[in-house]
Amino acid sequence: MNDTVESKARAVSAAAGAPLLAVEKIQKVFEETGTRIELFKDLDFTIASGEFVAIKGASGVGKSTLLHILGLLDKPTVGRVRFKGQDTGGLSDKLLSAIRNRELGFVFQFHHLLPDLTVLENVLMPKRISGGLRRADEERALELIRMVGMDHRLKHLPAELSGGERQRIALARALINDPGILLCDEPSGNLDSRNSEALHALLLDLNRRLSVAILVVTHDMDLAALARRVYMMEGGGIAVER
Repeated sequence: MNDTVESKARAVSAAAGAPLLAVEKIQKVFEETGTRIELFKDLDFTIASGEFVAIKGASGVGKSTLLHILGLLDKPTVGRVRFKGQDTGGLSDKLLSAIRNRELGFVFQFHHLLPDLTVLENVLMPKRISGGLRRADEERALELIRMVGMDHRLKHLPAELSGGERQRIALARALINDPGILLCDEPSGNLDSRNSEALHALLLDLNRRLSVAILVVTHDMDLAALARRVYMMEGGGIAVER
């Protein structure tokens, strides 16, 4: 990352007094097939630093699309996404990438670990991508791996881990850059009930210990019940359930 992009990313990250993430009247329309599909419209909500928020809804209502928009991986057709007060709509791809790398952590239903790398190497990969490793990075990786209860598996490959263990490592990897928020798309969707419960408890623990904001989109009622605030997406809109 060059100095100009990094300095601009810091400027965005330094905005004070604003919600961590905010969406304002966003709409998403797909027209690629020649048929206009309005997935949702006029969505408004905010996420504060350190908050645990869940979004529920049936399949096809646009939960994952909304998460991609919040994660600056996609753009709304209409409306604004603000990150720490900054309208992200006019930012360059380089600056959006810098913000994603510095401030956002992603956990998906599938772990996406690199099969030829060990647990420790997988967790450190975002640091390698962003420009090289320091001793402090390895120490932070080891600390996170201990937090997720996987320090006995440092040299194991993903194929040697259970599904629940892989998701724990994916979670540690998402935290290696100390993001302000974790965006989780059905993080326990591929796990059995025992491993799902363990992952849910871990998310809540990390939210409290690290003060990292967490947004989960999920069908799992038990996971949603852990959130401080729950939204329901249906009929093209979103409403606070509690």
